[in-house]
Amino acid sequence: MATELKNTSDKKSRASKSKPKTYKYDFLVIGSGIAGMTFALKAGRHGKVALICKTTLDEANTALAQGGVASVTNLEVDDFEKHIKDTMVAGDYLSDPKAVEMVVKGAPEGIRNLIGWGVHFDKNEDGNFDLHREGGHSEFRILHHADNTGFEIQRGLIESVKADSNIDIFEHHFAIEIITQHHLGRIVSRRTPDITCYGAYILNEETGNVEKFISRVTVMATGGVGAVYHTTTNPLVATGDGIAMVYRAKGQISDMEFIQFHPTALYHPGDRPSFLITEAMRGYGAVLRNKKGEEFMHRYDPRLSLAPRDIVARAIDNEMKIHGDDHVYLDVTHKDAEETKHHFPNIYKKCLELGIDITKDYIPVAPAAHYLCGGIKVDLNGESSIKHLYALGECSCTGLHGGNRLASNSLIEAVVYADAAAKHATENIGHYDLRTDVPDWNDEGTSHPEEMVLIRQSLKEVNQIMGTYVGIVRSNLRLDRAWNRLDILYEETEKLFKRSKASREICELRNVINVGYLIMRQAKERRESRGLHYTVDYPPLNPQHAE
Repeated sequence: MATELKNTSDKKSRASKSKPKTYKYDFLVIGSGIAGMTFALKAGRHGKVALICKTTLDEANTALAQGGVASVTNLEVDDFEKHIKDTMVAGDYLSDPKAVEMVVKGAPEGIRNLIGWGVHFDKNEDGNFDLHREGGHSEFRILHHADNTGFEIQRGLIESVKADSNIDIFEHHFAIEIITQHHLGRIVSRRTPDITCYGAYILNEETGNVEKFISRVTVMATGGVGAVYHTTTNPLVATGDGIAMVYRAKGQISDMEFIQFHPTALYHPGDRPSFLITEAMRGYGAVLRNKKGEEFMHRYDPRLSLAPRDIVARAIDNEMKIHGDDHVYLDVTHKDAEETKHHFPNIYKKCLELGIDITKDYIPVAPAAHYLCGGIKVDLNGESSIKHLYALGECSCTGLHGGNRLASNSLIEAVVYADAAAKHATENIGHYDLRTDVPDWNDEGTSHPEEMVLIRQSLKEVNQIMGTYVGIVRSNLRLDRAWNRLDILYEETEKLFKRSKASREICELRNVINVGYLIMRQAKERRESRGLHYTVDYPPLNPQHAE
């Protein structure tokens, strides 16, 4: 396992003394959240697995998920058809019905898998799951572990992964590009049929070397794109790396315009990422108020504070613009204080550290970039348009979420699709060969980038462009302006990349620019207001969605 990089000068001196390594594995998994680790645990029964971690095994979007996991478990009041309908409605009927049915019906087995790996979910006094309800759900079906469900899932999976001798963990390894025919001297275009993935070039941050990981099967599980925006609930490692790599390899990318902004991130300027105030708190009974203390959701949707996230986020955005405010409030002061502290101990603790007692004070909240509904297009087996390359979790576009993700559907999607991908990959891996003719990474004529200040400044500019012009409410004029400004940054960054030795910083900048471009392009192509994509140039047909 790689050790943590201590300083840049040490890295450069070690790099001069060592040669890049070549690794060969049956399965290469890039990303260590719930999707990547679930696949690794399933695939590890059939071959050797390399699990690539950008930083450490515990830093992933999964660990920050507070609310829980959606699954039908209380059959006395709930059933699959209700969950399917709720998902389709939330997705503005853009969801793929086959994907929705597969995830909803596969959810109970996914829950059993998680429990088998040591994950604990809260239960009530009679021994049944203590279920929450969140926006867009017609029934109580959210399994949780207090208000840090993601952390508990990550903990359980990490312990299981570490105990599996067939899984090798590579921390502080950063994937730069996937290996395709292009690297073997063949010309690859977006019209080229049968593009195949043979592994990836991966930067070992301890040595500074770009190493070859050759594999029969490669899995992208790199998470989301939240760090493309300045205000986000995602960890700052969420720079869309997997999506950008697959796009550059001519793979199919879909639905990037559907960026979900969580309505209630804790408003505390200076915090990046923003602390999430789970939607379960609104399911528990919390009420949204503007800075005057007035409830306002009745003006936007009959479901009030439990409307789907896209509607709530736009409502908050509109209230802030109308009054010139930088946040609104979430009020849970009318609920029993001890019960509130019991259900939301981490939120209570975090807010108290900032001088906010949520049992007595309103919680200042504002929307923040939270989840990507689109990504690498995959089929029901989780396989992308590139052969032998699967994509799982937030970086994938399965069709489940459509125009807007239903709360708590994402974690269970990752488990169900990881299972499907593992089954498909292990059934077919006997037909996949390990390539022996992959060349080393070519960095001839490059040098270490000395102008790190330029990279950091460019990243800030991307964040500003995306937040200002490609946010909750869009227009053709805003998208055109963003496009023109991002194009300048793209040209500058590509020139810098070509003359620089590979570093995580320059690669992340390159990736966020690629992802920003994809979001803008697909937003421009969708000439309607639908789901999370709201544009003033195409007012929604449903007046309930209007601002």
